[in-house]
Amino acid sequence: MARLIQLTILFIQFYYYYYITTTAHGVSSNGTTFLLDSSRSAMILPLFLSPPNPCTKFSSTRRLLQRSNANNALPNARMRLHDDLLINGYYTTRLWIGTPPQRFALIVDTGSSVTYVPCSSCEQCGRHQDPKFQPDLSSTYQSVKCNIDCNCDDEKQQCVYERQYAEMSTSSGVLGEDIISFGNLSALAPQRAVFGCENMETGDLYSQHADGIMGLGRGDLSIVDHLVDKGVINDSFSLCYGGMGIGGGAMVLGGISPPSNMVFSQSDPVRSPYYNIDLKEIHVAGKPLPLNPTVFDGKHGTILDSGTTYAYLPEAAFVSFKDAIMKELHSLKPIRGPDPNYNDICFSGAGSDISQLSSSFPAVEMVFGNGQKLLLSPENYLFRHSKVHGAYCLGIFQNGKDPTTLLGGIVVRNTLVLYDRENSKIGFWKTNCSELWERLNVDGAPPPAPSSSNGNNSNTEMPPSMAPSDQKHYGLPGMSSSRSLSNSYIGNELEIIV
Repeated sequence: MARLIQLTILFIQFYYYYYITTTAHGVSSNGTTFLLDSSRSAMILPLFLSPPNPCTKFSSTRRLLQRSNANNALPNARMRLHDDLLINGYYTTRLWIGTPPQRFALIVDTGSSVTYVPCSSCEQCGRHQDPKFQPDLSSTYQSVKCNIDCNCDDEKQQCVYERQYAEMSTSSGVLGEDIISFGNLSALAPQRAVFGCENMETGDLYSQHADGIMGLGRGDLSIVDHLVDKGVINDSFSLCYGGMGIGGGAMVLGGISPPSNMVFSQSDPVRSPYYNIDLKEIHVAGKPLPLNPTVFDGKHGTILDSGTTYAYLPEAAFVSFKDAIMKELHSLKPIRGPDPNYNDICFSGAGSDISQLSSSFPAVEMVFGNGQKLLLSPENYLFRHSKVHGAYCLGIFQNGKDPTTLLGGIVVRNTLVLYDRENSKIGFWKTNCSELWERLNVDGAPPPAPSSSNGNNSNTEMPPSMAPSDQKHYGLPGMSSSRSLSNSYIGNELEIIV
């Protein structure tokens, strides 16, 4: 009997060594090739196992695996964006959850780390674009049971989440797991993922027309982190917001080949829990603002938040920027803003042709720590006056007494933004985002040339089968409840991280 046990142990050891070495140097059990250091091969085995529960924190070894796999041709999810900054204050995409799929319009938000939709049991949820998610109608839905890696409800039965945003709205509910589909224009197959099933929402989240939020930030509950940890996409995603008066655009979950002239900034994940860039200077009409570069490094530094409508600068930077812009406006007339409650800085006489705005307003450049410059056209710092034809207002405001520099969606209109998380950098490329969407759906087509044309989104999205409807509203620029990140502001979905 002892002899039999010894032989069994020897067999197991031999099999273990053979499996590790062949996997480390060749092909894994799922057919994927990996290039790994054989001295670290003992770290491979756990990477092929499913996590014990959907709330378990991601392992650094899984992240290393994804980095080593980055050159492989993993699929990505190409998804259309809807809405715009002027009418809605946000951009949305479509996700389908469950079996059969139930459709939702979600705000794409790099400042949030959780994806959630209203649950059928929610009695404190507003009336949104689509019906609430009904877990009972999905044959693949499972609640996430209470465990040591999540916050639990009072009965210690289910995992729960709670989020508060900078404009003081809140969302809370339970965590569930189900199949999430990205539309049949996506090369990425439907995936099981964890999401929030809302039981309560307050503030602007209650009144907005969009159903919920798609969290693209960093964190265990982020849909990007979840897909990366599963090894189904590379550690990257991209957003491209349509221009002034157009809206729409495109989103890609997963890696893309960056254009050769894309401008990059380092993005330090240790510096801030949000996506940050290394902003050093701002130039107006070719002249640098007289500022100490440290002004852009206060608190969270300079962060990008796709869920925020406008941009917010620390006091000294805002005053300098405003003064520099006004010195360059020689033929325009200062006028009152659309909302008498705010001292918006607005001008008339520029005309309604967006492509001609650069003849009336100066060019602005953001200069990064590596010396690269991102050119901002007028549509990247202006919004249309809602009451005066041919008038425009500054879409960059003072961020109260908060020293953080917050760059919202307005700054990246008609700009492809590549969030290259694997290499800790963010890329920017000026282009026509409406045309980009159409090119993304033609395999092998070259990316469109930079353009400021006022095109329309003509592509028709074909959702998965059995998907349910459309339309929205939101607060108009100039009609919000506040202009400060630190106070209530409609269109500011920056998740508060404490």
